[in-house]
Amino acid sequence: MWVQDFEGPAGQPPDPQIWTHELGGGGWGDRQLQVYTADPGNAALDGAGNLAITARRETDGTVTSARLTTRDRFATTYGRVEARLKVPDGRGTWPAFWMLGTDIGRVGWPACGEIDVMEHVGSEPRRCHGTVHGPGYSGLAGGIGSPIDAGTDLTEDFHEYAVAWDRSGITWLLDGCEHHRLTPSDVPGPWPFDHPFYLLVNLAIGGNWPGNDTDDPDLPAVLLVDRISVEACG
Repeated sequence: MWVQDFEGPAGQPPDPQIWTHELGGGGWGDRQLQVYTADPGNAALDGAGNLAITARRETDGTVTSARLTTRDRFATTYGRVEARLKVPDGRGTWPAFWMLGTDIGRVGWPACGEIDVMEHVGSEPRRCHGTVHGPGYSGLAGGIGSPIDAGTDLTEDFHEYAVAWDRSGITWLLDGCEHHRLTPSDVPGPWPFDHPFYLLVNLAIGGNWPGNDTDDPDLPAVLLVDRISVEACG
């Protein structure tokens, strides 16, 4: 099993042999407000066993945050991919734990495939979303998946968000309980999910998500990542 547990002193960056930063702004395709940085103020260990990804408003009004990826450092084909997270509350917050195909540089998106293990928006604190994107089914209007109403405010505590992914399909789980499943016959196009994928975790602010588009987000906001693990299968 591959595990990242984020133990270490407060202010230390996550393991640079595993995690790199994707940087910049420009809306990221759907009018998101944040600029991603490598500043420890946006992503660092908190000294209590967590990675803290912090979105904040700088003195010049810029919204900054962090987006971390294992691209070219770690990838998996199939497995139980899980993160134990405490998502932030408040208007405009959009944390995600997800995966992209390692062939993205050659074939582009969405041909590489995207597996969203978990997305959450602050305007819907009880719900999380699990989605796939591929050729012919991508973007906010085209991704294939389903939300789940957790029956509790997910921002109040840590929860485990996972997919169990093998040759037959992808199953989404919240705190160990299955909430939906997709197989190749469920998507209206190719199934680009039988090759290596790398991991991403980020905290976006604003954007075109229904109910999450706001010019006045609640900041600062913090996504806490207690553990990320991949258990091979398939």
